[in-house]
Amino acid sequence: MASQASSSNSQINQAASCCSALGYPAAHPLLLVWKRPVEDIMLQTGVDGEKDATPPAGESESSSIFVLKPVDITATKGKDVTLVAKVDSSSLNRKPVLKWLKGKWLDLGSKAGKHLQFKESYDRDTKIYTYEMTIIKVVDGDTGSYRCEVSSKDKTDCCAFQISVQADDDDDEEEENILEAFKRSGDADEDAGELDFSVLLKKRAKKKKQVVKADEVDVWEILKKAKPCDYEKIAFQYGITDLRGMLKKLKMMKKEEEEKDGSAFLRKLDSSYSVDKGATIRLSVELANPNATVTWLRNGTEIEPSDKYVLDSVGGTRTLTIHGAGLNDDAAYECMVGEERSFTEVFVKEPPITITRQLDDVHTLVGQKVEFEVEVSEEGASIRWMKDGVELNKETAGSKYRFKKVGKRHVLIINEAVMDDAGTYQVFTTGGQSSAELEVEEKQLEVLQSIADLTLKAAEQAVFKCEVSDEKVTGKWFKDGVEVEESDRIKMTHIGRIHKLTIDDVKPSDAGDYTFVPDGHALSISAKLNFLEIKIDYVPRQDPPKIHLDTGSSGNKNAITVVAGNKLRLNIEITGEPAPTVCWMKEERVVTETEGRVRVDSRKSLSSLVLEGAERSDEGLYRITVTNPAGEDTAEVFIRVIDVPDPPENVRTLSVGDDCATLTWDPPGFDGGVPVKGYLMERKKKGSSRWTKLNFDIYESTTYEAKKLVEGVAYETRVFAVNGIGVSQPSANSKPFMPIAPPSEPTHLTVDDVTDNSCALKWRPPERIGAGGVDGYVIEYCKEGTDQWVLANEDLITKTQFRVKGLPVGEKMMFRVAAVNVMGRSPVSMLSTAVTIREITETPKIRLPRQLRSKLITMVGEKVNLVIPFQGKPRPMISWFKDGVLLEDRTIGTRTSDRDTILFIRSAQRSHSGTYTLVVTVETTTDSADIHIQVVEKPGPPIAVHVTDVWGFNAALEWKPPKDDGNTEIIGYTIQKADMRTKEWFTVYEHSRRPNCTISDLVMGNEYSFRVFSENICGLSEKAGVAKNTAIISKTGLTCNPPPFREKDQSCSPKFTTPLVDRSIVAGYTAAISCAVRGNPKPKILWMKNNMIIGEDPKFLMQNHQGVLTLNIRKPGLFDGGRYACRAINDLGEETVECTLQVRVVQEKRDATEK
Repeated sequence: MASQASSSNSQINQAASCCSALGYPAAHPLLLVWKRPVEDIMLQTGVDGEKDATPPAGESESSSIFVLKPVDITATKGKDVTLVAKVDSSSLNRKPVLKWLKGKWLDLGSKAGKHLQFKESYDRDTKIYTYEMTIIKVVDGDTGSYRCEVSSKDKTDCCAFQISVQADDDDDEEEENILEAFKRSGDADEDAGELDFSVLLKKRAKKKKQVVKADEVDVWEILKKAKPCDYEKIAFQYGITDLRGMLKKLKMMKKEEEEKDGSAFLRKLDSSYSVDKGATIRLSVELANPNATVTWLRNGTEIEPSDKYVLDSVGGTRTLTIHGAGLNDDAAYECMVGEERSFTEVFVKEPPITITRQLDDVHTLVGQKVEFEVEVSEEGASIRWMKDGVELNKETAGSKYRFKKVGKRHVLIINEAVMDDAGTYQVFTTGGQSSAELEVEEKQLEVLQSIADLTLKAAEQAVFKCEVSDEKVTGKWFKDGVEVEESDRIKMTHIGRIHKLTIDDVKPSDAGDYTFVPDGHALSISAKLNFLEIKIDYVPRQDPPKIHLDTGSSGNKNAITVVAGNKLRLNIEITGEPAPTVCWMKEERVVTETEGRVRVDSRKSLSSLVLEGAERSDEGLYRITVTNPAGEDTAEVFIRVIDVPDPPENVRTLSVGDDCATLTWDPPGFDGGVPVKGYLMERKKKGSSRWTKLNFDIYESTTYEAKKLVEGVAYETRVFAVNGIGVSQPSANSKPFMPIAPPSEPTHLTVDDVTDNSCALKWRPPERIGAGGVDGYVIEYCKEGTDQWVLANEDLITKTQFRVKGLPVGEKMMFRVAAVNVMGRSPVSMLSTAVTIREITETPKIRLPRQLRSKLITMVGEKVNLVIPFQGKPRPMISWFKDGVLLEDRTIGTRTSDRDTILFIRSAQRSHSGTYTLVVTVETTTDSADIHIQVVEKPGPPIAVHVTDVWGFNAALEWKPPKDDGNTEIIGYTIQKADMRTKEWFTVYEHSRRPNCTISDLVMGNEYSFRVFSENICGLSEKAGVAKNTAIISKTGLTCNPPPFREKDQSCSPKFTTPLVDRSIVAGYTAAISCAVRGNPKPKILWMKNNMIIGEDPKFLMQNHQGVLTLNIRKPGLFDGGRYACRAINDLGEETVECTLQVRVVQEKRDATEK
């Protein structure tokens, strides 16, 4: 049994070693047989890296408006998954807005595409919105925490869920001992032969066997400590047969340890970046080695420098700048230094499409064309049109609606409006919405020409004619309420808008009231036909005059009421012999006119008072007096004129809300003689000319609340008064008013700093500001456990940070902030926990800028201004030292604030060079940093410059370094020479590092002088070191015997250096073909087309410029195509080149409007 256990333990150790060589963990061999769920591994290893999302502060579960919430789901890698959320909108005033979020902030709506798809639907019966998010072909990166947020005006809700991703593995095997999978080849014992791992690739269903635990031995630790010569022995001892794999694994482990000990990155890229479309983003890393070379990759492809991608290198900082980020820049980026990489992901957000010009309300008539026009911030943007909450598009709208897009303008066109088209029309973009009302009324018929009264004699012709606004309208004629029928004597005609009734051979029976009634309209047009009958009666007797007055069946027989604008004809029958004389009077004025608007028509037995278009001034008491020789009679009639009322007065706004306003006005000064029944109200946007009705039914009160207004839009209103006669003229427009609501509460209220008697707060502006903006903020505080809030700031503050002072030490205080605008305070934002007022102790820390960590080199006379930030609480004590001695030099200034200290030198001198030490002390703790400053200037001239030797055309020059090197090393010398006759200096050598040189190519017989400049990092020395002696180049007896000149024969046969090239040209556009030829004597040139020589055809222009031959073809046609050749001929031979010329015709583009 002991031998079996020992053998088993040996097998376990050998299996662990073999698996380690293959990359599996060797320290825990039992883990090799345990199959863990993918989601557990992801959670343990931090693949997601995000905490469970929780609903934001301020959102309670009691306000849940979800009908169905997304639930946690485990998806299979490579397959699709759909999550569903349902929202009940029956209790909501507005359409809910739903967002899908991943983690804490990533809005998945901006990532819609092939991988993420979103769908929204609405059930009118149940008023439930259904939202779906589909992930196409799930990948490991989809694992994590998700949130679903829905909001609608004052209601919000949120739910969190998890998505886990598992591999597509159908093999649900039970745990097995991995030692069973190992087999050795051959028929020998169990320790002979090589390991065969092919069994691992087969499916097995074997019973579990108990595995005996062995002492754990870490083979890799043994290999790390062993010498390379012992590797083979250790591998044989622990059963490792793959020596090459073992060495490769060991090398990788050593390299990983070296990278852990010294990473190439001091600061890596953030995990992700977010940038708006069109903006600039910078990705920056800091390297441990400033001289290291980095490579930037985008989706695995190396980024080349360009105007869009700029690669910067400053010290150890490497920066990738992306200008004008577009949607194609939304990708994974990495920075690679050697084998080490830093990864990040860039998310590009499209800017919201905003509405720059809102929709206007429209009031129209049936059958007219209607256009709704809106303008957005970007061309080509996609928008959604909706009517009463139902989306309008080309598929559902049919031919009734047309959608037009011109640049930034979008137009919805209704060709012929009907009553059903009335309603609310909305347009939605990604960054806003706009709405407008459409009111459709029946087209009212207008009378263009009324019927005139006629007075005719017997046998004359009567013609009644009227004209209406619609030529399609038909109608009927009535006489005294009875429809008129056509006969040989009575004719009725309808031509266009004119309706005519003609009566031939008028008879006494034709007298009466004639009326035209249009079909389908509550309108009638009336006139009277008076028959004038001539009678001659001789009555010898005399009767006194008598007035027969009958004003109707009303209670007051002597009162007549007439509507202003209507015609009144008061006929009074008179009797008496002889015919009496009639006199009409209004109050004390006699009415004598026989023509005009107010006139008197008198006949023997009838007197008529006629008022054409009655006016208010016609109201009063009228008296008629008739006299003849037999007597006199008098009667009085009171004519009462009633009219529409005057417009209401003093229209004003009492109060406004976010989408409503309360209006009031004074009744009209004159009610028109009839009690006012009520009022009609209209509104319009300021600057617009389109009025929209606020009510269709008569409203009796003089105070009205207008609703469905758009926040931030200025409105004007007017009011009409209504009585039994009609509607008054509109009142004067009210003063413009704007619906405004208070902003929402400030967000992210946090504590920035705490001292013994103060607390610094900071926050972010409200999420919803509205049209009223934010005038400022108010801050309040109180002790924990009380509700006595104290105002911290008397005046509003505009910044989003404030320090509350004068607080008691050691107390726990609560703080809250509210935003304020013209409508008042917003809801408050309060800290979740109380703050203890006590100074926070912070150890001192100097944050030395990177450029000061190396030696700072500056030139004499330049300014030195070093700003060094530090931290520490309470306020640290700052000390400066130079070369270990307290700094007391008055030419060096220092200035210290709460967060940084400044060392400045107005004019640097070489004496300022040295090591400066900054010491920051908080109580007993200190921190220090050294700054090395080196002040340099140009060096002095070299010394002891002299010529050491002259030979041939050469001279040797030597010198010594300058006495003053400018406080920095000499990096080279510049040597110049000058001919003693011209005294002009010429540079011979630059940046020569040796203190000697040899000057060659000197001119024989000349004398030369030399000078040398020294050079350091500041430049050349002001003066030069001039050689004390000169170099004289002596003349020698040299003679020059050049060989005799032999002229070269340049004759050659023609040869084309550049041939003709086949071309395709456009008909009608001048073209040219070219080639180049050489030859001596100059060759003769012949151009040919289709083997025919082109003569003096004016269509062709042949040019020869220094061997470059060009044939120009002016406005070629289709017949000019073919084979062209150029032939060059001289006495030594000839050569020809050819090409093919194709002429094509460009088809005209079709009209883009035929769509």
